[in-house]
Amino acid sequence: MTSVKKSKSSIRWLSEHIKDRYVKEAKRNKIRSRAWFKLEQIDRSNTLFYSGMNVIDLGASPGSWSQYASSQIGNKGRIIACDILPFQPISGVNFIQGDLQQKKTFNIFLKYIKNIHVHMVMSDMAPNMTGHSSIDLPSSIILCQLALKISNYVLSKKGTFLVKAFQGDGFNEFYKEIKMLFSKVKICKPKTSRSRSREIFILAIR
Repeated sequence: MTSVKKSKSSIRWLSEHIKDRYVKEAKRNKIRSRAWFKLEQIDRSNTLFYSGMNVIDLGASPGSWSQYASSQIGNKGRIIACDILPFQPISGVNFIQGDLQQKKTFNIFLKYIKNIHVHMVMSDMAPNMTGHSSIDLPSSIILCQLALKISNYVLSKKGTFLVKAFQGDGFNEFYKEIKMLFSKVKICKPKTSRSRSREIFILAIR
């Protein structure tokens, strides 16, 4: 069997991941991934959730954002999650599996949420990272644009849009576009997000 040599960056990431306190805390508390803590920290600083709200979760798998949102909105709220990857069920979360870049999936998604008053669209979507910024950054912006397109379709008045993005080529143009469409816009960098990472979150309110 042929072995695949791991890159220095992937070895470093694996070492950091194993030692990461948020990874350990997630396992200890039966949380699906460390991403829970990113959303929790953004929520604590900005009060995103309230009882009874309806939330769209894009790029939902493995489910930690839906898991956190569910703990905040209670039984009267609804969460509609979507991802290409499979998703283990969470009580109170409706899941649609498919690629929203495909017209068929996109239309199924829009039809499903047609009569739902959406208070928040949140996106943790990210491409499969290659380690090459010339590929990864444009791919990320495409997903950000998709999340923005969906929010334009479904988000109610005074609704909230939260999207993960990566700083680099194309980011400034995307940020300017959001500022034209929303009344309040800010950049969030939760402490859970590693300091050397280009990852940030844009929070926007209509």
